[in-house]
Amino acid sequence: MNKLTDAHGLMDQEAAALLTRLGRVKPFALTMPMAPAAAPSPAAQKGIERYLIQGRRQLRRMVQRYRAWLASPPGRRATPAHVQRRYALLKLLFNKVLTQFDLFADVLTQRSEHENGVWLSGLDVVSADALELRGRYYTAPPVLCYLDRGHGAAIRRARTRLPGGGKNPVAIIRVPRERMVGSGIGSSLIHEVGHQGAALLGLVDSLRADLRKIQVSDPALRAVWPLWDRWISEIVADFWALAHLGVGSTLGLIGVVSLPRAFVFRTNLDDPHPVPWTRVRLSCAMGGALFPDPQWKQLSGLWGKLYPLRGLPPQKQQFFRRLDAAMPLFVRVLAGHRPRPLRGKTLKAAFPVAERQPARLRALYRAWKDRPERMRNQAPSLVFAVIGQARADGRIDPKTESRTLAELLNFWALRDTLNPPEKRIEQIRKGLALAV
Repeated sequence: MNKLTDAHGLMDQEAAALLTRLGRVKPFALTMPMAPAAAPSPAAQKGIERYLIQGRRQLRRMVQRYRAWLASPPGRRATPAHVQRRYALLKLLFNKVLTQFDLFADVLTQRSEHENGVWLSGLDVVSADALELRGRYYTAPPVLCYLDRGHGAAIRRARTRLPGGGKNPVAIIRVPRERMVGSGIGSSLIHEVGHQGAALLGLVDSLRADLRKIQVSDPALRAVWPLWDRWISEIVADFWALAHLGVGSTLGLIGVVSLPRAFVFRTNLDDPHPVPWTRVRLSCAMGGALFPDPQWKQLSGLWGKLYPLRGLPPQKQQFFRRLDAAMPLFVRVLAGHRPRPLRGKTLKAAFPVAERQPARLRALYRAWKDRPERMRNQAPSLVFAVIGQARADGRIDPKTESRTLAELLNFWALRDTLNPPEKRIEQIRKGLALAV
């Protein structure tokens, strides 16, 4: 029969073509050339492949059921318009699943780029380290990093819904190319890790509940208190980065939000990010609470000189001063928060705050600067914290910083390729014992 006049035959042919296209979607392990050290972790690769295999199987079954329906008595009696409508819905779902394949392909293709591929694998290691908390409060998902244009980093969290259905098997972090490579990358990277960690602990909801219980007596402070609730998701991610990196996190944040004055003071209250001016001041306030040291007051004062309030309308100046005045109480609530998954611990106590005090970071840098190979078997986020503190103290220049971190990212990527996870953890523990 002429396919141009037979709707059922034409749609069956189109459905068969979908199966042919589906058959050409091969596992990434067979199609992605990359150096072994640039490859994603086995857990990440296995999670992605399993997810896509399940998606392909589901699609194949749907196409086969459609073709079987076409050949059945109800299908043969269906009008051409109904046959076409069912095919159109099938094709939309087919294309959504292929979009998922392309999403992971975009991430993995960069692993074949010279240098960048291995560096990305090293950033995966840094991310995994920053996502693991010592109390084993959750099972951390695999993390994959990739480079893209843009000013800031972003994350597609694991276990969130993807286009076409199903939950993302890995956390995917987009890293701005302009942030590669210096200790500033750690701030952006671990901020995004913080979004994933906060989701695993349910921090946003539990903190909002705590914030809404606080009775603020001062009417002026009460007027700005609800803003912490609105901004809490981004603030928690900043706290996560700060608790791992110390002052390096705040310096990295300053690098991101150092924009023309109009943007730094823009008060778009629908934005989930705090106003940039306040965001840096809050980072300094949180830093002072976690890691007492004169540097926080100095850095906050410098930020105020770079972007002075004078020149703003009086009402706007008052708004920022009220936020400043509300910070001490807010930081106490944040650091002292006890979410149920932490089993009685405060948020501050869940992080490696004691070992990342400025004095210790400075001592570690003195011990390591002439023997940089000693950094290799330390926790990667600790190394970033040490280098970030050295940068704040003016003890390392940008060229040395960049070269050192590039070498370490290469080493961590290679180490993860050669060593099983339990051996790496043991190496890090030994390294901490011999750190100074």
